[in-house]
Amino acid sequence: MNIFSNLISQPTQEKRPKRQRRGIEIKSQREIEIMRQSAKIVATVLKEISELVQPGMTTADLDAYAEKRIREMDATPSFKGYHGFPGSICSSINNEVVHGIPNAKKVIRTGDVLKVDTGAFYQGFHGDSCITIAVGEVTPEAAKLIRVAEESLYKGIEQVKAGNYLIDIAGAIEDHVKANGFSVVEDFTGHGVGRNLHEEPSVFNFRTKDMPNVKLRAGMTLAIEPILNAGSRFTRILSDRWTAVTVDNSLSAQFEHTVLVTNTGYEILTDRTKV
Repeated sequence: MNIFSNLISQPTQEKRPKRQRRGIEIKSQREIEIMRQSAKIVATVLKEISELVQPGMTTADLDAYAEKRIREMDATPSFKGYHGFPGSICSSINNEVVHGIPNAKKVIRTGDVLKVDTGAFYQGFHGDSCITIAVGEVTPEAAKLIRVAEESLYKGIEQVKAGNYLIDIAGAIEDHVKANGFSVVEDFTGHGVGRNLHEEPSVFNFRTKDMPNVKLRAGMTLAIEPILNAGSRFTRILSDRWTAVTVDNSLSAQFEHTVLVTNTGYEILTDRTKV
């Protein structure tokens, strides 16, 4: 999930966060172990949703399922009530980029590109992750967009290790996206995650002088989340003050993992293959 607070206070203005000024938390071993559990809850829910989603369901159905499962695992939904957001998931379809509100009238159809983003708060710490689901048979363009979005996430993650910099992550993501003919959404960024759903630093998906050139240290926990559009990188916010859509009606895809920086590399805390 991205920087919700900016959408609430300034829904039509630039949504990238300003340069970070405060310190970045380094998690202790005890805190990391708790985050492994909160992240596992998120990974479990997203894996289950990816397996159960089918045409004819509504995004409200997915939201109810996610909330039920998160609470069954002794956690609470990170998103629900966050700056007034009404859902436990963000459900964004096709040209909807991020922060789509679950709705009982929003029916999922064959060919849809469905983004599901969720978080869980467990024993004082958050996990955060997003997947993009191809619903049934999608167009070749949509299939490529989804594939490149996921690949770009892992290109960024591969740059994570103590001693590297945030710009290494941003550059790897940007290069892979542009090499495949897509655009990187610049209105939203990744972020630190832990005691708070959004912490420092901002984790950009593209090179910019506005990005804090933070050196990675073991114990940092980052939500890395590239967002790709098939067409223009620009977005606009709908009248609900939450849902961001592409300005040219092109498709959008997103993937996100909560990642721990280690001395030798990284650990993907929200790894769905391990639940």
